[in-house]
Amino acid sequence: MKEIELKYGCNPNQKPSRIYMSNGKDLPLEVINGRPGYINFLDALNSWQLVKELKAATGLPAAASFKHVSPAGAAVGLPLSDTLKKIYFVDDVKLPLTPIACAYARARGADRMSSYGDFVALSDTCDAATATLIKREVSDGVIAPDYTPEAIEILKAKRKGTYNVIKINPDYVPEQVETKQVFGVTFEQGRNEVKLDDAALFENIPTQNKTFSEEARRDLIIALITLKYTQSNSVCYVKDGQAIGIGAGQQSRIHCTRLAGNKADIWWLRQNPKVMALPFKEGIRRADRDNTIDVYISDEYDDVLRDGTWQNLFTEQPKPLTIEEKKAWIAQNSGVALGSDAFFPFGDNIERAHKSGVEYIAQAGGSVRDDNVIETCDKYGIAMAFTGVRLFHH
Repeated sequence: MKEIELKYGCNPNQKPSRIYMSNGKDLPLEVINGRPGYINFLDALNSWQLVKELKAATGLPAAASFKHVSPAGAAVGLPLSDTLKKIYFVDDVKLPLTPIACAYARARGADRMSSYGDFVALSDTCDAATATLIKREVSDGVIAPDYTPEAIEILKAKRKGTYNVIKINPDYVPEQVETKQVFGVTFEQGRNEVKLDDAALFENIPTQNKTFSEEARRDLIIALITLKYTQSNSVCYVKDGQAIGIGAGQQSRIHCTRLAGNKADIWWLRQNPKVMALPFKEGIRRADRDNTIDVYISDEYDDVLRDGTWQNLFTEQPKPLTIEEKKAWIAQNSGVALGSDAFFPFGDNIERAHKSGVEYIAQAGGSVRDDNVIETCDKYGIAMAFTGVRLFHH
């Protein structure tokens, strides 16, 4: 198939709309089910590049959860602890969780609020376990190199048979020069083919602490690859093989760091025993549980705990998670890796990152205030590498 006609573009008034190959070749993908739209394909193709690169760099199955052309989550297929299974709502699944299913659970579970209505990318064949997890969530579609027959049947039953299922040719290699149009003007550039698993990227370590564990290097690589496909400016916090906070598309670097750090804190707070023990009533939908937990963790907790409201959600009224309890719990987080798609201009970014347990950083370097950034890292014993690579994506 050389082109696919779409219902409309980004918005219903933007017609006609299609995807096609300008070189006249066949499209490197096949729509197995559903009718993906313009934004669906943007998310699918960007997220596929991310997971393909993660798999190549780490050797592990990878998954991503995309919304509006940026990842809400990305992860590799490491096993899930009982705690993660519970906060990702997969502790009741009867099928054994395969590595690709674990990657998906991590990617989808990291920022459940942002992942609502996402597009999923899988580096490996979608199996029955992964399809079962996907079917339970509110999602627009999935892209993968292949699907087992069982997975296809499970996914076809989602959204009354309209769920978007795309199969991508894993051997497809795009042309080295890419183009796009803005306001009738054609832009052209070489594809960003920088390899982010290159050991040379971690050779320039200006901080006093120069030690990166193997796990830290893996997590920094995951952060950088995730940023490569995130709308800039962007910052990514990673722990144990998965992004736990992504700040995308902010004009200010510190706002990226704060946004991503706040998301990382929420991910960590969801593991607090008080949060995990919330006495939800039977029949509360997954999305409503997500919203309730998000509010309970926030400063607006009274919105779900006040009389007349809590009775609709819980079997008994929970006690709030106090500011002191939240600070004490967040202070226990450690071993977090942080990547930035460009240099940090001031040490305030490091101050904020430290509050969320960051111990390892990879960033481009090259700011006139690099000395201030290095000094702030040294104050907290943070190991930081200057990669010399900028990863803007627009």
